[in-house]
Amino acid sequence: MAYLRAVVQRAASCQMPAAGRNLFLRCFSSVAGQTTEKSVPYHKTLKEGSPQGKRPTKLLPKSAEVVVVGGGSLGCQTVYHLARMGVSNVVLLERDRLTSGTTWHTAGLLWQLRPSDVEVELLAHTRQIVSQDLEEETGLHPGWIQNGGLFIASSQQRLDEYKRLMSLGKVYGIESYVLSPAETKDLYPLMNVDDLCGTLYVPKDGTMDPAGTCTALTRAATARGALVIENCPVTGIQVRADYLGVQRVAAVETDYGAIQTPCVVNCAGVWARALGQMAGVNIPLVAMHHAYVVTERIEGIQNMPNVRDHDASVYLRLQGDALSVGGYESNPIFWEEVSEKFAFGLFDLDWDVFMQHIEGAINRIPVLEKTGMKSTVCGPESFTADHKPLMGEAPEVRGFFLGCGFNSAGMMLGGGCGKELAHWIIHGRPEKDMYGYDIRRFHCSLTANNRWIRERSHESYAKNYSVVFPYDEPLAGRNMRKDPLHEELLRQGCVFQERHGWERPGWFNPQGAAPVLDYDYYGAYDRKPHGSYLYKQLLGDEYTFGFPPHHDIIKKECLTCRNALAVFDMSYFGKFYLVGPEARKAADWLFTADVCKSPGLTTYTCMLNKYGGVESDLTVSPISPGIQVSSLTPPFEGDGYYLAVGGAAAQHNWSHITTVLQDMKFQCQLVDCSEELGMISTQGPASRAVLQEVLDTDLSNEAFPFSSHKLVKAAGCMVRAMRLSFVGEMGWELHVPRQDCVRVYQAVMKAGARHGITNAGYRAIDSLSVEKGYRHWHADLRSDDTPLEAGLAFTCKLKSSIPFLGRKALEAQKATGVLQRLVCFTIDEKVPLFGLEAIWRNGKVVGHIRRADFGFAINKTIAYGYIRNPEGGTVSLEFVKSGEYLLERMGVTYPATAHTKSPFDPENKRVKGIY
Repeated sequence: MAYLRAVVQRAASCQMPAAGRNLFLRCFSSVAGQTTEKSVPYHKTLKEGSPQGKRPTKLLPKSAEVVVVGGGSLGCQTVYHLARMGVSNVVLLERDRLTSGTTWHTAGLLWQLRPSDVEVELLAHTRQIVSQDLEEETGLHPGWIQNGGLFIASSQQRLDEYKRLMSLGKVYGIESYVLSPAETKDLYPLMNVDDLCGTLYVPKDGTMDPAGTCTALTRAATARGALVIENCPVTGIQVRADYLGVQRVAAVETDYGAIQTPCVVNCAGVWARALGQMAGVNIPLVAMHHAYVVTERIEGIQNMPNVRDHDASVYLRLQGDALSVGGYESNPIFWEEVSEKFAFGLFDLDWDVFMQHIEGAINRIPVLEKTGMKSTVCGPESFTADHKPLMGEAPEVRGFFLGCGFNSAGMMLGGGCGKELAHWIIHGRPEKDMYGYDIRRFHCSLTANNRWIRERSHESYAKNYSVVFPYDEPLAGRNMRKDPLHEELLRQGCVFQERHGWERPGWFNPQGAAPVLDYDYYGAYDRKPHGSYLYKQLLGDEYTFGFPPHHDIIKKECLTCRNALAVFDMSYFGKFYLVGPEARKAADWLFTADVCKSPGLTTYTCMLNKYGGVESDLTVSPISPGIQVSSLTPPFEGDGYYLAVGGAAAQHNWSHITTVLQDMKFQCQLVDCSEELGMISTQGPASRAVLQEVLDTDLSNEAFPFSSHKLVKAAGCMVRAMRLSFVGEMGWELHVPRQDCVRVYQAVMKAGARHGITNAGYRAIDSLSVEKGYRHWHADLRSDDTPLEAGLAFTCKLKSSIPFLGRKALEAQKATGVLQRLVCFTIDEKVPLFGLEAIWRNGKVVGHIRRADFGFAINKTIAYGYIRNPEGGTVSLEFVKSGEYLLERMGVTYPATAHTKSPFDPENKRVKGIY
């Protein structure tokens, strides 16, 4: 037996052994293989009672509607929910025994509150499944223990973060309390509270048993007709092209036969990349060692809540009369060579890596200093670039779905994600907004980039317990995609943000250039950390839940745009051409607005799913075929449309359109010119005067009205000028061939100098757009919101007879009335809001804020959120107007005014040039 303090002292005196074949592997990884069997802190695992031999436990069927590969938490949950939704011909294939990969050694914690409304809903479903549904359905106890959860705050910032979670929890009826140090001590007598600011206590959090949960899930699934086959490794995925050339899943191969199927679900955990390669699908995850230790018995620990001490990067899971102690370190060990034969195995614990957690654990629970260790548990886990799972249909192959990369959260997210994945497979999309988990959130150029995957996965792991601040940006995996103005703007002090791999302007630092440097792994693996790193310093300065220190710089950018003019580099936007003989038919079906107009006009529109949810908002411009082929004038036969879509969701847009074109068999093409074209947006009252010096065309209202576009010359270069605005001012977007962007930009800046022109970034766009009431997709507008709910009915051609995707759902909703509605709120007291704040109407919680920012022109905080009728009825404009509202920020409520029109320029005069 070893006491934890002695372990720390001994580990500190030892040197880590060389583990790899070269310096790189020694610094970055361990190639340790499977060790002798160790115990995990569960009464049983599914390894017990394993049948002799390694042949499949059941005969393989010839065909199946769905084949799920991987018998861990996600595989079992997905099969269960598929069967529950009526898919009886579903097969689960597990290469060894159920839970044998990662699931069997998981800590099994479930925390109900997360900084995401969708995740709160997913966790609630998991809790419902394991605490009630499975036992009622099967008679088996899945091993749910409700002992509560306690989040530790050692700083005021951390406590503010927890207060934000508490406010969001009120929206969902989750019981939680912010406790003082003294109250925490009363609840948990063994805890040291001397260094605490407070804690967040959630009484109905708890833990799950992996063997019990997966046994109950598969028992319920097989009772509904599912087939669970163990000891059956998958050796290949057959993919065939249909008559349109679309790659589709055809069959799953094993050494014991093939199963014909149109649908495979990759729930293979750390083995998911290998399974993806069989189908030609990139799976951007990495395998790492992840560990915890189990203590001997601790007197007085019984019935205590589980603890997360984020500031010490430690969790403490109650294990009967003992504790499991684990966390997230800055130097995790990469599992470089993932063994396909690794099952119910563990690695030797590397104490030099793990010991950083022990000091924090002993500080929090001092009795641990003299408590013995019963066992160490170090097993493989899969981690992703943003610490979010990988789900949905792969862009490369139709019918190949992902349910992997769960970053040690597969047990607690499994129920909610299994349900959404099943709905996705059956109905073509999930019920909830799952974009944050959808594989299409990553651009296709990144998902096969090993450097990006490795760096970002490391940083996400190391920062897992960091405070989630509103303006944080990654330091890893940067400078992957640069637009043509990148170097020009960097010299002028641009502080970049990363979206979709692109470096896009965030704001401009008057003190000069702040380049993003190569990732230093925070000094881990013997890497020398950057010494003086201005970008990191500027980022750290903004780690606050108050107004950031650069608030006044962004204010200047915004007010210069409102009063003179500003230039925005929006080159990271997705820029597609939809062309071909049936492009018009496709446009009619894809877009909610009537975009089939004469070339020269531009239309703001949405794209929907069949349930009426908004998959995208974008602009669509009919074009004529080009005579001289260029990125501005593509050749085509039939009709053509130029699409400009938000850059952060470009891959999602591309995949949505491509899928619709394939499903409807439209004879047309989608061409991506995002890299070939830049986009320079000049906005403000002086924009016409400035651009008139640069463009060779009349910019008057009569000659160039709002929502129109022309091919013109700017500084001698051919560009597509579009009179549009995303900030609510008169202005033009210049869509410019890549090689001409710097020349055109410099001409605009030179002409604007005497008018007080300024560069501005996306922080300014966020403020200006929320002030004007323009929607941001995946914030104000998601795939589970409809245009009618979001105030975008004007984008829908419901008065025409033209059918479009989602029309039937909108017509049905229009007939019955909306059950939620997006509302704009302002508060008079100058406090920042960031989203997730609870909305109170007449003393009842009716929703939460989706997006908020400070509006400098009206000098108020502005917030948008959907509200519901607590009585379950429709939400009319009269319902909105008749309420008295409060917005709850970190437990404090502020009186709010609801607006049914934009609080800035409600008559929409400025975009028309009326000042």
